[in-house]
Amino acid sequence: MPVQIAVIGSGVEHEARAEEVGRLLAERGATVVCGGLGQVMAAAARGAKSAGGVTVGILPGESRADASEWIDHVVVTGIGHAATSRWQLQATP
Repeated sequence: MPVQIAVIGSGVEHEARAEEVGRLLAERGATVVCGGLGQVMAAAARGAKSAGGVTVGILPGESRADASEWIDHVVVTGIGHAATSRWQLQATP
């Protein structure tokens, strides 16, 4: 089973870096997990997909249609941005 690594962040100024991180993770066989929406989240997923990787998006809303086009597996939580905070805490060692 491949390792799953969460990529988090915000801000358009970090998109290029996030895309590179997503690509590097996928090249090493990791599944990229992110918030599944735009900016850094979309960039990380785009990078992973460019390297043939698998992506998981954990969305705060209730609609799978809100996920970026680079998300393979969508998890909708329906609990708003509190969901993001919760999985970030769980991913922290």
